Amino acid sequence: MQESKTTKPVWKYNMDYPGMDDIIRKAKQRIPRFAFEYMDGGCNEDVNLIKNTEELRQVELLPYYLSDHAGSDLSTTLFGHTYDAPFGVSPIGLQGLVWPNAPEILAKAAVNHNIPFILSTVSTSSIERIAEITSGKAWYQLYHPADNSLRDDILNRLEAAGYDVLVLLCDVPSFGFRPRDIRNGLAMPPKMTLKNILQIMGRPHWALNTLLQGTPNFATLKPYMPKGLNMSQLGQFMNKTFAGRLNADKIAPIRDRWKGKLILKGCATVEDADMAVSLGFDGLLVSNHGGRQIDAGQSAIKSLSPIVDKYKGKIKVMMDSGIRTGPDIARTLASGADFSFLGRSFMYAVAALGDEGGDHMMGMLKTQLYQVMDQVCCKRVEDLPNHLVK
Repeated sequence: MQESKTTKPVWKYNMDYPGMDDIIRKAKQRIPRFAFEYMDGGCNEDVNLIKNTEELRQVELLPYYLSDHAGSDLSTTLFGHTYDAPFGVSPIGLQGLVWPNAPEILAKAAVNHNIPFILSTVSTSSIERIAEITSGKAWYQLYHPADNSLRDDILNRLEAAGYDVLVLLCDVPSFGFRPRDIRNGLAMPPKMTLKNILQIMGRPHWALNTLLQGTPNFATLKPYMPKGLNMSQLGQFMNKTFAGRLNADKIAPIRDRWKGKLILKGCATVEDADMAVSLGFDGLLVSNHGGRQIDAGQSAIKSLSPIVDKYKGKIKVMMDSGIRTGPDIARTLASGADFSFLGRSFMYAVAALGDEGGDHMMGMLKTQLYQVMDQVCCKRVEDLPNHLVK
């Protein structure tokens, strides 16, 4: 048989930082400890944070070395849009605390790489600014407000800005217990204890960039926050504004009104998936908030399996939490997910490399994923489940 010949695609990334360990090490050197620990940590004792990645990496793939293979295609169609790769940027709160303008950096890179970017309600860039960068192609994650008038105003802003994918978050009926953040007095802006001041002084590049860009704030929520709010009042405002558990009564009016695609994020059981399907959701994002909400729960990859068994092909099933690298993306898709999202990997990269971080990580992930698919002789992303070791 004549050997197939093909030109492999090349994606640019900084070859001084070819692995996650390199990126994490650099990020730790560039930002204050309180910012790194906020980004890096989970909740309680980090049990589920660690399980997320460890149990995902127990997934194994079968390589077929003697089959003819003319190259792999990373493109994936999701909700009518063909993306260049089967992964996107998870919603992340307080991004500007980790690195100034982080949401804008990642949104621009997502446009360049044609992958989805999800803006969090509690991120540090506004609905309107991210819509401007992405031409309205970003997704938006909604922390459901306690006040319906606030909910409706946010939906009005999303519609006016052109968003067409809304992600409802269900896994924050209460905020996670995070010992590091408590010790660090984390708030927006961070509490200026002597310890935190010394950490900032030791990271002059971060401090200068933060000074130039201005103190990070909850940009989307700024119009709704009382003026002159101090740090202690901010915590009370957030708890009051987003108190309560998501339920069918809160979801139904959003589904009735929202004309675009509606995704449930934080789904971890078949029972919640059943309800989501009955309420008319278009997709499920299986997640445990990156191990930041419940330490006693399952890893995301274990939650994924029964949901895929029941709903694969009936509704779009996606996953985040614990996914760090290209091989992790391949493992997730081989396990039945239609798409994957990563959070910390992108934030480590922006913390390490600033404006270049988003493009670097996206190029590196594409390169890694392509190498895995090429290795196992998988032409299309949707064929990865055929390579799963069961």
